[in-house]
Amino acid sequence: MGMKKIVSTVGLTLLATTVLSACGGEKAEGNSGNSSEEKDNVMTIMTMFLEATAPTGNNELQQALEEHTGYKMKVNWVPNTNYADKMNITLASDDIPKVMVASKSGSFIKSAENDAFWDLTDYLKDYPNLSQANPDVLQNSSVNGRVYGVYRSRDIMRTCVFVRKDWLENLNLEMPETTEDLYNLAKAFTENDPDGNGKDDTTGVVIPSWPGAINSSSPYDALAIWFGAGNAWKEVDGKLEPSFMQPEYLESIQFTRDMVEKGYINSDYATLSADNWDDPILNGKGGIVIDTYSRSGSVNGKYEQAHPDEEGPFVEFTGNLKNKDGNLYAMPTDGYSSFLAIPKQSVKTEDDLKEVLTFLDKLNDKEAQILLNNGIEDKNFEVVDGKASALEGDEATKISNLQKCYAQIGMNVTTESLSYPNKQETPEKEAEYERRLALMASDEENAVFNPAAAYVADTYVTKGVQLDQIIGDARIQYIAGQIDDKGWEAAINQWQKQGGDAIVEEMNELYQADK
Repeated sequence: MGMKKIVSTVGLTLLATTVLSACGGEKAEGNSGNSSEEKDNVMTIMTMFLEATAPTGNNELQQALEEHTGYKMKVNWVPNTNYADKMNITLASDDIPKVMVASKSGSFIKSAENDAFWDLTDYLKDYPNLSQANPDVLQNSSVNGRVYGVYRSRDIMRTCVFVRKDWLENLNLEMPETTEDLYNLAKAFTENDPDGNGKDDTTGVVIPSWPGAINSSSPYDALAIWFGAGNAWKEVDGKLEPSFMQPEYLESIQFTRDMVEKGYINSDYATLSADNWDDPILNGKGGIVIDTYSRSGSVNGKYEQAHPDEEGPFVEFTGNLKNKDGNLYAMPTDGYSSFLAIPKQSVKTEDDLKEVLTFLDKLNDKEAQILLNNGIEDKNFEVVDGKASALEGDEATKISNLQKCYAQIGMNVTTESLSYPNKQETPEKEAEYERRLALMASDEENAVFNPAAAYVADTYVTKGVQLDQIIGDARIQYIAGQIDDKGWEAAINQWQKQGGDAIVEEMNELYQADK
């Protein structure tokens, strides 16, 4: 398949996601695989919901979606917390929906490879909206290069660096553009009394005890990518190699260790809970975070609540950083969150499949994207300057809650989003949001996608967690100064001998077969 590749963990992170029952539409008799004309016009769907309650009855939002698509909908809503279990139970039953929200979990991969779901790889090009799907994200959501679901689009770029604005102003410094700038700014925030209290009580970068394994979008992973080590895997002379085997990866953890030794990173980086990540920034102990735009906004929101009379923003953000050579290697997300898969037991023929794909294509039309992402115009939002401005009141709240639920079946795979962006509260926040979008677009042009994202090595499925732990532990030990370069090399050798060499061999076989 001639698609480009995108991000993931070493091999595959086994994701769990996804549904309880509550009807979201008019009643339809019988199983979705029934051949009667009336019943074929009903799209049975299983998806999760994250709100307090699931939609019930023949509600306004679903009616609008049915009117636009020309299909009746019967939705089985399942709480997100037990969706994976419910999905497995449903697949083993006689009542399987035509469309299921699914993730690339081990059980899904096994089911797909056993021909339980339609392979959509060669069909999507025939539909005006589905054909616009991002090839990188399609590849990332695939199983060994074959697409078994229409992905639910998410921002490709989320990584940012944010900095306390008052500390920048106090020291007359600028936002970082390179990793060297980051180092120098962290040094200044540690040594030059940025808060002006005359005490040696500040540090530069704040990093928590990252709860994920390697290749989980931690600050350490961002630095490795910025240095040029690749994203989880790297193509070297036509073959795939783990990024942690690259010399640039070692350079990135040497860089981090040096900052730790000099006190430019918080000393409790190995124990600070990620739940308390914001605290040192808000409490005047640290000045820089490598994470996401959403965390930047969260920190600003917390500060505004505590200091409503002060003019913001409290922290300022920028995107991914260039390396010392001036090259920008940006860390992307997977670009999707689960996908809409079509089981063969309920959708038995190719003609039936094309009906379902027609329905999914219509859910990507402009009218449907507005319903799924904004709601119903003049009921829960109004359009102001081309943007969605939220309305208040009981009816608006009801429609907004429905919209949040039905957003779970939104794919938004068109090249450009067709729904309305949300209007920000003030002109200042509007300008800040526009700057964020510009940074995200610029970084996306330099995104370093994982060339192995689609591939599932059998050895990784059985041994991946333990093998990742070997490298994750060695990374922290190296940064803490507990092991040296030889110790790092020994950890890689251990990884290779305990199954890593087999994973590399299997991944390259899959990679070559997909070319």
